[in-house]
Amino acid sequence: MDAADEKGETPQISEDTAHQISVDPWYQVGFVLTTGVNSAYVLGYSGSIMVPLGWIGGTCGLLLAAAISMYANALLARLHEVGGKRHIRYRDLAGHIYGRKIYGLTWALQYINLFMINTGFIILAGQALKATYGLFSDAGVLKLPYCIAISGFVCALFAFGIPYLSALRIWLGFSTLFSLIYIVIAFALSLRDGITSPARDYSIPKSSHSTHVFTTIGAVADLVFAYNTGMLPEIQATIRPPVVKNMEKALWFQFTVGSLPLYAVIFMGYWAYGSSTSGYLLNSVTGPVWVKAVANLSAFFQTVIALHIFASPMYEFLDTKYGSGRGGPFEIHNVMFRVVVRGGYLTVNTLVAAVLPFLGDFMSLTGALSTFPLTFVLANHMYLMVKRPKLSAIQKSWHWLNVVGFTALAAAAAVSAIRLIMLDSSTYHFFADL
Repeated sequence: MDAADEKGETPQISEDTAHQISVDPWYQVGFVLTTGVNSAYVLGYSGSIMVPLGWIGGTCGLLLAAAISMYANALLARLHEVGGKRHIRYRDLAGHIYGRKIYGLTWALQYINLFMINTGFIILAGQALKATYGLFSDAGVLKLPYCIAISGFVCALFAFGIPYLSALRIWLGFSTLFSLIYIVIAFALSLRDGITSPARDYSIPKSSHSTHVFTTIGAVADLVFAYNTGMLPEIQATIRPPVVKNMEKALWFQFTVGSLPLYAVIFMGYWAYGSSTSGYLLNSVTGPVWVKAVANLSAFFQTVIALHIFASPMYEFLDTKYGSGRGGPFEIHNVMFRVVVRGGYLTVNTLVAAVLPFLGDFMSLTGALSTFPLTFVLANHMYLMVKRPKLSAIQKSWHWLNVVGFTALAAAAAVSAIRLIMLDSSTYHFFADL
């Protein structure tokens, strides 16, 4: 770590940006990370992780994935200030270490990954809206594509009013509240159902050997997805100096206190329903209609906030490259710029979400091709490149083992995702009402 950073001084910034940086306390960044972890995606992990892996595999996998993810993110955090510059974007750091070609490749991998995550959030929000509607009507008039369109519109309205990541502030409090509401409700209703229901079957669903292998690989990919953002340097850019020490505090918060709600809802959901747990836990629980409606609406609103976090690198790029750079963020010309540019970006997200509401398969492929390389392969290799003179032979071997191992796992996950896409493409259709 640079001496200036140790003293709390602001290091030189690698490139200009239209967004605020170096202004947030570590606990605000911790809540940004926790919001990503405890998004509405947690309502699906009982089915996508625990069902294919079982109690032993799922529990060990969640704990091991947390440890590995914490380690990889800490490595990346320690590379934030390299060569006398503070690298506020993932592509800046990769470009500094490897050169222009890898800069472009990292940029492409990251934004494809974040685009798919954003699209997935809009699908999640649409599913939450449809589930709310289904509690009060069985007419089937409000179909999933319509709910997705409404969700995209609400996400756009929110994006117009929040100019940059640091401006979330109080919204992170609302996000935490919404997360706790649907997690507590899902936990409580699952507990009640589990107490009153007969013995559950916790055996891993039987299938052919090849199907079992691919399903297991997909569950492992979900384990990795659960903890990682793919945009750690961009989040770290908002934190106050000393940036490395404060980021490590935020990461410890994420992987300790911040992960407890995730574990609670995953384990309780699987305990209550066993191998029959649905891919969206609130569809499995029974209870008062109004309680389930509150949970679904909380999942909807939290998803709107969480999407903004994962869309912020794209917003930062667009604002910096094409924005006027004049006046405050709420000057009329800057607001209109956000309406046009962010509205256009989210329109594309929403259209893709409506056309391909079974996007989970495509997200698995994107995660294999981008989340694994960005979070694990590149993090370990960049650390090797920068710290090589100071590392022992054992440390070098360890990092190379991570590079090779996660490259192989990424390849296996990609094959598994392609297989799922081929299978589901014959089952689903565009604008499907799932």
